[in-house]
This record gives sequence, C-alpha cells and structure tokens, in this order.
Amino acid sequence: MPQAIQTNELTRRFGTVTAVHALSLEVRPGEVFGLLGPNGAGKTTTIKMLITLLPPTSGSATVAGYDVATQQRLVRRAIGYVPQLLSSDGTLTARENLAVSARLYHIPGEVRRDRIDDSLAFMGLADVGDNLVRTFSGGMIRRLEIAQAMLHRPEVLFLDEPTVGLDPVARRAVWEHVRRLRDAEGTTILLTTHYMDEAEELCQRVGIMHLGRLVALGTPASLAAEVGPGATLDDVFTHYTGSDLNEGGTYRDVARTRRTARRLG
Repeated sequence: MPQAIQTNELTRRFGTVTAVHALSLEVRPGEVFGLLGPNGAGKTTTIKMLITLLPPTSGSATVAGYDVATQQRLVRRAIGYVPQLLSSDGTLTARENLAVSARLYHIPGEVRRDRIDDSLAFMGLADVGDNLVRTFSGGMIRRLEIAQAMLHRPEVLFLDEPTVGLDPVARRAVWEHVRRLRDAEGTTILLTTHYMDEAEELCQRVGIMHLGRLVALGTPASLAAEVGPGATLDDVFTHYTGSDLNEGGTYRDVARTRRTARRLG
C-alpha cells in the first residue's frame, strides 16, 4: 500500500534562504502524524507544498499517491485543510457554511443534504446546525471547520494548530473528534501544534523540524526514551531545537495567534 504522504529530498528556497531542506518523510495511511518545531522551522512551508499552494524548489512529494507538482488538481480533491485562521463565515449558519463547501467540492446535489446532515451529526453539531456561526463557541467553530474540510471525504486531512486559542475543555472536545475521524473514517491526519500534550494525545508519530531540517522522528514515547529517563515530549523538543516553547515567536506570530484566539472566543 502506498504511503499517504511521502516526500523525497523536498526543498524550498526563498532567494538565499532555505526554508525546507531535503525533507524525506513518510506518513502511513490512517496515521495521525504531528509536525512539530519552533516558529520558522519550516512546518508551514512544508504544508503549503503538500497542499499545492507552494511549488517545491527541488525534490518531490506525493499526497494520496498524487504528485504535488504535476497532479495538483488530483491532490486537492484528495485532501482537506483547516488553517489556523478562521475559515467559517460567522454571518451564515453552520448548515449554510457546509452548503458553500459542498458546492466548492462539487458534491452532487442529490447527496448534498444527507452529507451535510451526516457531517453535523458526526461533529456533534446537529442541534445547532441552523444557528449562526457567530453565536458558536471556539470549540464549536473548530469542529465546524473540520466538518467543512471533511465534507468531500478526503483521504488526507491537514490541521494547522487546530486548538490554538481554545480553552482546555474545547481542546479536548476537538481531540475527541480528531480521534473519531481516524478510527471511524480511517482518515490520515497531519497536524502542526505547539502543544506537546496535544501531540502526545493524538499522534502515533511525530517529526520535529528545526531550521528547515527534520531533526527527529518517532513515537512520542520512543523520542522521550532517547533523551533520557523521565523525559517528556517538551524535553525532547528542547533537546532537538534548543528552543523554549514559551518564547512565542515573532511579532507577526504573536499577533496572528492572538487574533485567532479572539475570533474563537
């Protein structure tokens, strides 16, 4: 069986800056894989190449068996993507947001209503499907955005910081639905996160990037064991990147995170 995601020496340069350097990585079908690293490590650039928003400078990659450089349309049909920033329209109901997504994904009209109903029920939003999204909590909005990205039943789902700005209860609700997607639908999920507890809860394996390179790869438990007795994934992160998760990144990173948190309530 082919890998759900496979990269071979995938590289992206911006002028003299190498954002991603010779990344070789495999993500198995049905796996939840975490891509970790400090701000500027190359995670976002990697995802943009994998979802065909950014062409590689060199190297190659396939997603769901399709080449990201030569089969872009087929890649896009096979994936779902939930960005960090808000992607649902607060002036529409949940059902109306899903209807817009259904049209964009060319879901046939005869199955569209059932697909929307199924998605609302699966994400625990059936009772609020006709409510305006601007009345939703942050966790409900995230679940709706995941429903939108899953409406066309993609093979691979990309989640960029899926619980940023959410309170602990909402975060755990999102985690539960991510696990349900993996278990019930067999969806392959690649997520980025700065929350090490999130990576430990959700991911079978994680890859840590630093300065554009993949510096560690394995299960959270195996990576912690390599660092030393009693080590946590936070210790692993610091060991391989030399970075403190609490540093918070650049001004732009902080502004973006706070803006997302404010929108999600």
